[in-house]
Amino acid sequence: MPRIIYRHQPATRFIVSTIGDPGERQFFIQVKSADGLNSVTLEKTQVIALTARFEELIKELRRGQLASAAALNAPAISDDQPMELPIDEDFQVGIISITWESDLVVVNMQAASQDDDLILDDLDFGPDLLIATLELNQVKGFCERAKLIVAAGRPACPFCALPIDPAGHLCPRANGYRR
Repeated sequence: MPRIIYRHQPATRFIVSTIGDPGERQFFIQVKSADGLNSVTLEKTQVIALTARFEELIKELRRGQLASAAALNAPAISDDQPMELPIDEDFQVGIISITWESDLVVVNMQAASQDDDLILDDLDFGPDLLIATLELNQVKGFCERAKLIVAAGRPACPFCALPIDPAGHLCPRANGYRR
């Protein structure tokens, strides 16, 4: 099947947000540039992992002096505005890659695929792809927002670390008793 590639180079907005109540939230990354607006869905664990990788990248850039001091010390671009409408899911994210190129962070998000026969190095065929080019202060802003959104979910049980529903939950560490 022909691949659709969404390019946001440079991205003017790169945010994570959710729709729904805690426990039933759907996570989105919304990317905007002069070329348009795209929204992709992903799992909460993918948001957590992407945030951790972004933070590791910034630490490595600082440690290896691979980015300018101005870029590393620039304040985060805070974006607490809601997602732009309409929110049309372009695809469900499967694979995410991050690279550092020419003093910019390049994020590639590829659609999840059930086809095992795909050759993923072919640019014309394969799962859809979203490419976003970001400044370091955009990445810092993304991380700040992502941490707030993840923390706004259901609290974790202090005994088993599973999420607690508003009505409580059956804790495996309490032999099935409600906590």
